[in-house]
Amino acid sequence: MPTLKLRRVAIDTNKENVAYLHRNCAHYRSEGFQALNKVEILQEDNGKHIIAVLNVVDGDNIIQPGQLGLSEQAYEQLSLAEGTAVQVAHATPPQSLRAVHRKIAGERLSFEEYLGITHDVVENRYSKIEIAAFLVACSDNGMDRDEVLNLTEAMVKTGERLNWGESLVVDKHCIGGIPGNRTTMLMVPIIAAHGMLMPKTSSRAITSPAGTADTMAVLAEVELSPHKLLDIVRQQRGCLAWGGTAKLAPVDDILIAVERPLSMDSPGQLVASILSKKVAAGTTHLLIDIPVGPTAKMHDQASAMRLRKLFEYVGDRMGLHLVVVITDGHQPIGRGIGPVLEVRDVMQVLNNSPLAPSDLREKALQLAGRVLEFDADVRGGQGYIIARDILESGRALAKMEAIIQAQGRNEDSIKPGQLQHPVVALCDGIVGSIDNLQIARIARLAGAPMVKGAGVDLHCKVNDRVEKGQALYTIYAEFNADYNFARQAAARDNGFSVIKSHQSF
Repeated sequence: MPTLKLRRVAIDTNKENVAYLHRNCAHYRSEGFQALNKVEILQEDNGKHIIAVLNVVDGDNIIQPGQLGLSEQAYEQLSLAEGTAVQVAHATPPQSLRAVHRKIAGERLSFEEYLGITHDVVENRYSKIEIAAFLVACSDNGMDRDEVLNLTEAMVKTGERLNWGESLVVDKHCIGGIPGNRTTMLMVPIIAAHGMLMPKTSSRAITSPAGTADTMAVLAEVELSPHKLLDIVRQQRGCLAWGGTAKLAPVDDILIAVERPLSMDSPGQLVASILSKKVAAGTTHLLIDIPVGPTAKMHDQASAMRLRKLFEYVGDRMGLHLVVVITDGHQPIGRGIGPVLEVRDVMQVLNNSPLAPSDLREKALQLAGRVLEFDADVRGGQGYIIARDILESGRALAKMEAIIQAQGRNEDSIKPGQLQHPVVALCDGIVGSIDNLQIARIARLAGAPMVKGAGVDLHCKVNDRVEKGQALYTIYAEFNADYNFARQAAARDNGFSVIKSHQSF
């Protein structure tokens, strides 16, 4: 079989292996390759091989006819030097695609079928188009609770699993949908300062302006090797890290890369994503926060209760001691929405600053109190008092500083975006409601979470009195395009409902 010379193409294809062939390549023409075909790339001498999606190049500025280009991820996976001779052939479709077709048809899949799908996804045998088809089929046709359990177990089985050698390893997760809800970054230092083990690994944001890992990255390194992660947790009793580099349920990170642009977050996928990561991280006791509100992910108590029962069913069968709390999701928590702005809020709470947002502080203490009560030595109802004492004494701040130092402090000074635009009230009145989805959308259009300093800084909350022309919030952006997109979105719908008042203030 003819060979081509390997070339590294510096393109980030976000969790997808991509190969590049020149249209005038004799091998391309003879084999009948087409763009978006999947190809197998093989180095015969050492047996290294990968599967990649083919892109066809017409110009000579990327690759020459006798070369095969590989995207950054594909090049790193193949791990061969540039110029190495490789062979390219049509890839055999993964057998698990049959199960995907069955799911598209609305059929129920077994554990073995979900295991086959997750294994092939991790092995990069699926294109993003095929992954999207699987996700949409699961979302549109639904998964019963046993299917969600099957998918969760399959996701755990296709990655590594940590064992801390302790009977009490705690964690907390919010299903999301509430901007600024950065309670985890307060809970971890409080609980670790108490002495309980809380190795917090988080995903990047899917549809929100920031996830815990995105926000913590402003302060410290979050992409930690499994070895470093273990050392930090054993020394500090806690961490705030991204779960991707630890290879915990790695299929979840690939699925999230497809879910993000589709803004998908179906209940079955959500439960499987969260619980697979927790089980893989060695968690024994888990608190799940489900906010409920008109513009939260769960709009009403009935939907929240259904999701709660699904969490409890899967969690129980995965061996988790799981507590689900339903909280108020009618408006954002804290003031900052976006990594840098949320870090400011967190540090104000840890420093016991009078400027700290009281709602963020109170919710973090309530949730931390529930987690502390997993400790057999803490009586029911006493967790909140202990959490408050740890925060007010400065022990939580000291623990957070120690965790930041252990993970690797980010010495770069990241500030809110230089482009700032106040969004003002159009009349006198009282803030009646805040649309979580619209505020999150404006913050994302401003550049969050990719641009750390981008986002929205709230100046008013529900029930606050405002005057015409008073700033409701400020948009922060770093780039003109983001700035203009966010401003235009806010001009169409600023996300605030102000009940008009005819009284003077």
